Amino acid sequence: MIAILPLALVAFLVAALLARRLSRPDSIWFILDHPNHRSLHSRPTPRNGGLAILGGLLVSWPLLLMLDTIHRPHGWEYIVSAWMACVVVSLWNDRREIAPSVRFFLHTGIALFFLAMGEYSVAAIVLPGFHPVPLHGGGMILSAVSFVWMLNLYNFMDGMDGFAGGMGAFGFLFFAAFGYFAGHPHFAGAALLIAAANLGFLTANFPPARIFMGDVGSVPMGFLVATFSFWGIRDAIFPFWVPFLVFSPFIVDATLTMFRRIFQRKKVWRAHRTHYYQKLVRMGWGHRRTVLWEYGLMLGSGLSALYMRFHATPETAAKMFLAWGVLYFTLAILIDGLGGRTLQNEDA
Repeated sequence: MIAILPLALVAFLVAALLARRLSRPDSIWFILDHPNHRSLHSRPTPRNGGLAILGGLLVSWPLLLMLDTIHRPHGWEYIVSAWMACVVVSLWNDRREIAPSVRFFLHTGIALFFLAMGEYSVAAIVLPGFHPVPLHGGGMILSAVSFVWMLNLYNFMDGMDGFAGGMGAFGFLFFAAFGYFAGHPHFAGAALLIAAANLGFLTANFPPARIFMGDVGSVPMGFLVATFSFWGIRDAIFPFWVPFLVFSPFIVDATLTMFRRIFQRKKVWRAHRTHYYQKLVRMGWGHRRTVLWEYGLMLGSGLSALYMRFHATPETAAKMFLAWGVLYFTLAILIDGLGGRTLQNEDA
């Protein structure tokens, strides 16, 4: 694992340098995001920062595969090819906006290709303290729905300075820890490089952000979250509930918001400002304070997942998992009670 640390430094430096270069108006990939009534930012800001993460990984991942101590796992070529397909579709959408129906069709095709060719679909739902629930023929369907949702979920949550990059850094750092403790060096190394590339991007994205991730960053990052989740479950690095808890600051907010908007009969694919993190920013917390509190949630959920996986008894793990559910439910009520309901009633 020590041999991978220099590669992580490479991923960090390449991403950091590219993020600064891409934020300059003379960059050939310069794409401005102009604020509107649904935005949290107030000035035009480039939204091509995902290319910095892409660059950091394209330089460091081949070096990882060249290490003698690393053995490439089954299906790695499908990960790379499907990930690059996500990058192309997302860059196309950043340049010329694609209709939501077309994006959904393309994302579904990418998900089905990856799941079928790499044999990554989930066979059972496993929660701490409970017996596994076999999915039988429904495994592929649930896996595909989860995959497509994660691609779009990450995109929905990329709306605040330092937020998506921070989730990528924290989440994949914990994935790397799981891979290390499970004796899976390639999973650990690849996850560590993703965390490092996100940290490099954060040097230009932490509030006040000079560049945004954009679709070319958020959708491929959602793909990587889904991919590494299914990969970790398939190779018994961690059970089904671990990626859910590690990325719960994103998953819970986006999922609760989606169901609320469905209940209110609003178009879930339409841009809005009613996610809980957006409410906190608009209630006066600002980007920096909100993202730092979100970092606290990311750190807490990741450390809890590690403890529950490797040290806690099944009964203790079940209680901790339930406690996180109660915490998120309480936070949602508090945010709504502190003014979120007023904000929610705006046309979104």
